[in-house]
Amino acid sequence: MTSVIIAAHDEGRTIQRCLEGLLEGALPGELEIVVAANGCSDDTVEQARRVPGVTVLDLPEPGKAAAINAAERVALTFPRAYLDADMTVPVEVGRALVAALDETVQAAYPVRRINTRGRPLGVRAYYAVNNRLPAVSEGMYGRGLMVVSEAGRARFSTFPEMVADDLFLDSQFGPDEKRLVTAVHTTVEPPHSNAALLRRLTRVRRGNADLRRASASDAVGGAVRSASRWSWFTHVVLLRPWLAPAGVVYVVFTLIAERRAALTPAPRWTSTGQRGGDPDSGQGHASPGRLDSDPGAER
Repeated sequence: MTSVIIAAHDEGRTIQRCLEGLLEGALPGELEIVVAANGCSDDTVEQARRVPGVTVLDLPEPGKAAAINAAERVALTFPRAYLDADMTVPVEVGRALVAALDETVQAAYPVRRINTRGRPLGVRAYYAVNNRLPAVSEGMYGRGLMVVSEAGRARFSTFPEMVADDLFLDSQFGPDEKRLVTAVHTTVEPPHSNAALLRRLTRVRRGNADLRRASASDAVGGAVRSASRWSWFTHVVLLRPWLAPAGVVYVVFTLIAERRAALTPAPRWTSTGQRGGDPDSGQGHASPGRLDSDPGAER
């Protein structure tokens, strides 16, 4: 049996579809699903409870890391799958990730596809560069789904209460201990506006910066990936000169997000749902004055 952990904040529009999509085709007893609805002002709890066999926690305070930790205190089995509440993922994807685990490989994750259809030119240009960054194509983050073995989960006690849960997971495993399963994929929906993308990038960069500071001071374990300052140019634009205009857009979004991240307090919630009325908000990080390709800034 696999335990599926889902943190959900104001995901009433998507949570039932997420759960039904996961359970369709699942064998009896194959999945233990725990939804940690946290600080919701909509009907997330009611929608989740309509799906039979799902354990739903109604937590009063918002916060993704705290929600994941609360769900894990209830979950009974391994391996553990961490799924975003706005994702629709068939059970076959989870099975393929679980099958990839062994004594050496303790974490598995799918290929990420970005659906930019209908998005404005700025969003499409940003992801044309971002999706080709080595850190983005190789790292565990920004995919909406990760699976960790029991031995892998034993490496840390709880998720640190900061915005960067998937970058934190990525930091717990060496290159030979995590596997990108190329046979399956998840489809990630990017923001629908340039302003929403900037809000998301600001949150991502702020959260990643907090995690790196915590790691540097040994407040959390694991070697967190560093941000590569020129990866957007050396690994993307230099090899594909036709993407130079998109590279300019990428630089502009990055600089603005970095500046905003340096000036704004860390958010308490980072997922991909409605979050306080913003249907496109996400996670955040950055340090001021740097133009870098942050491995956690792609969601």
